[in-house]
Parts: sequence; C-alpha cells; structure tokens
Amino acid sequence: MADPKKKEHLEKPNLHPRNKHAGRYDLRALRLVNPDLKEFVAKNKYGNLSIDFFNPKAVKALNKSLLISHYGLDYWDIPDGFLCPPIPGRADYIHHIADILAASNDGAFVKGEQITCLDIGVGANCVYPIIGNSVYGWSFIATDIDPKGIEAAQKIVTSNPSLHGKVEFRLQPKPEHIFSGILNTNEKVDLTICNPPFHATQAEAEAGTLRKLSNLKKKRVKKAELNFSGQGGELWTDGGEKLFVLNMINESAQFPKNSAWYSTLVSKQSNLRSFYDRLEKVGVLKHKTTPMGQGNKLSRIIAWTFLTDIEMTDWANDRWKNE
Repeated sequence: MADPKKKEHLEKPNLHPRNKHAGRYDLRALRLVNPDLKEFVAKNKYGNLSIDFFNPKAVKALNKSLLISHYGLDYWDIPDGFLCPPIPGRADYIHHIADILAASNDGAFVKGEQITCLDIGVGANCVYPIIGNSVYGWSFIATDIDPKGIEAAQKIVTSNPSLHGKVEFRLQPKPEHIFSGILNTNEKVDLTICNPPFHATQAEAEAGTLRKLSNLKKKRVKKAELNFSGQGGELWTDGGEKLFVLNMINESAQFPKNSAWYSTLVSKQSNLRSFYDRLEKVGVLKHKTTPMGQGNKLSRIIAWTFLTDIEMTDWANDRWKNE
C-alpha cells in the first residue's frame, strides 16, 4: 500500500476540469523547455522531484516553463519585484469566465479574436492575455496604472508572434478610476476581468504572508518574503479589496451597456455581502458567484451584467455566433 506521506506537494486539487495544470507538474519535461528551471529542481524528503515554492526565483522559473510549455510562448520575463502569479489559478479564472459566457450563448463556447476581454491590472506578467488568447483566441485590452508594468508586458507581446495584434495596452492615467479613462463611451467589450489588490497597506500584505508561510512551514516565520513578489497597486491599495471592488461596481454602472459581463476575483468571503448590496443598488440585473479552489486557498469570482435577457441574446447573436 502506498505511503500517503509520499504524496507530492505539487498536486493541486479543485481546479477547473479544463485547467491544463490540474495534475502534478511534470518537472522533468518542464526542465527541458526552460533550462533556467534546472537549478531549482531537486528531490524532496520523500524522494520526489520538487522545487522550493518559497523561493521567488524558483517560482518565476516554474511559471516561465509552464507558459512556454502549455501556451506556446517563445519568451516570458518580468522585472524583479513585480507580481509573479501562480499560473493554475489564473487559468482557472479564464476557464470559469468562459463558462459564464457560454451560458449566455446557448451553451456554446465563445471563441475567436473578435471577442474582446478587458483585463484590469494586467501587470508586468501579462498572464491573463497569454492564457485567454492561447486557449480561447480572445483579444485583449490590458490596462494598468504602472507604466513600467505595461512596458514589461508589451515586451512579452512583442517577443511572441502568437500575441501580435492580440493585446492592446492602455495606461490608466488616474489610479482612483477603473473603467473611466479606459473605456470610450460607445466602445464594447465582451467581458472584463480583474485580480484586485487584496490588502489595504504594505504592512497588511506582509503580515498575511507571514501567516501563510508560518502555516505552510509549521513554524513561525519572522521575515516576510513574497514568493510571488508583488508591490503596491498589485498587492495593496487604499481601502484594500473591499473599497476597490465597490468602486469597480460603481464605475461599471457608468458603462452598463459597454460589456456583456463584468467580473472580478474576490479573496475575502466577508466582503461578499457588501458587494451584493452594491450590485443591487446600482441596478445590476443578474450576478453570479463562482467558487474557485487554488491549492489550500479558496477564492471566488463575482460576475455581473446590466443586460436584459433580450439584450444578452442580441449581443450573442451580433458578436459571439460563429459564421
């Protein structure tokens, strides 16, 4: 009988059925596509190949390997200090929001470059456009408040022929706004996605990291080193996730017919009631909450629309039906 203690840490439960990363990482194969990963792969105490997930350089090398192997990239890199997100969780968001679009399209997946996804806070990593374009063929409008992040993301697009003409970058000139200053009055996108800053301050972000690392290592960790990196605007903002998403809901009401579906990730379950109340207050006609499992972390997507059923059907017929 197999020793349950020898089960590899690399297995990720509860991911979306279409997620390419639902099984264990094949580190032998991933080392071949990205030589940078080799120095971080070693046998753990159970004799299985693994990497140190507390090492930001190892996580970055793993992400690069996954993006090259599964999404057809030739190049991927981010400057030091920028958020290096876990790829399986990002892929899950894309697959779940694709399901929401399909449910509004008689169950048929919405694919093709005519579909435009607005990514709020693309970051230097450009991961959502990479996955969304590779898997569903979507085009993207990618926004951020940091010109250095956009510059790095633009280099990823420029360096990968598969992404040429598929991602348009827009700098948000006023960080207090989300859709204002980005969407034009008569412009239409098919969906919006966002991974909002979860924390209200840098100190709160570091305290959260200390708790997470202490729980994972089964001992007290005194120094916070973000294994996925990240900085202000990516991990923290005034008012934290709650104020950010409330502002997003408010601004979406200024553009009610510009997107079929608006959406965002929500980390804290305690914030949901406030978000539901605000959605009702601004006149949202329908909203959905989709739970997500990312390893030991539970999260969820909230998606909402201002379109009536008839308007959604017309939208699908005009923009989503395959020729």
